[in-house]
Amino acid sequence: MSAYNDALSWAAAYCSKSEHCAADVLAKLDKYELSSAETQRLIAYLEQEKYLDEARYARSYAMDQFRFAHWGRLKIAQALRMKRISDQNIQNALEEIPHEEYMQVLRHLLQEKQKKITAKNDYEYTMKLLRFAYGRGFEPEHIRQCINFSDDF
Repeated sequence: MSAYNDALSWAAAYCSKSEHCAADVLAKLDKYELSSAETQRLIAYLEQEKYLDEARYARSYAMDQFRFAHWGRLKIAQALRMKRISDQNIQNALEEIPHEEYMQVLRHLLQEKQKKITAKNDYEYTMKLLRFAYGRGFEPEHIRQCINFSDDF
């Protein structure tokens, strides 16, 4: 069996097990030492046969990172850009995150974090909360909205 056929069999099985993007597959195809043309042909075949679907991957990745890792939209978008997902697919995936659930997760994260914060004054306290939530990828306006309108902070 040729290296191309081996790679194709492996890639089809890999993509059947869970959702992956072309960048994930390309990173793992190095071990097969395929030419650039063969690699492109393999990726095209996987996309044609719906083993790879960038939009489906973006939606799945965004929801998983939001629900399980509690990432905000900014961090999810950055991670998808690193995987070379198109801006349109990133935008569509982020729009599928329900706003109420998004704000509820942010409020919960901030409430949990505020229990662990020690600060000398209100400014330092607020800045620590802002930095934490911003590091998780939440937008500054949403963070401030949660901090300003909550009696818990």
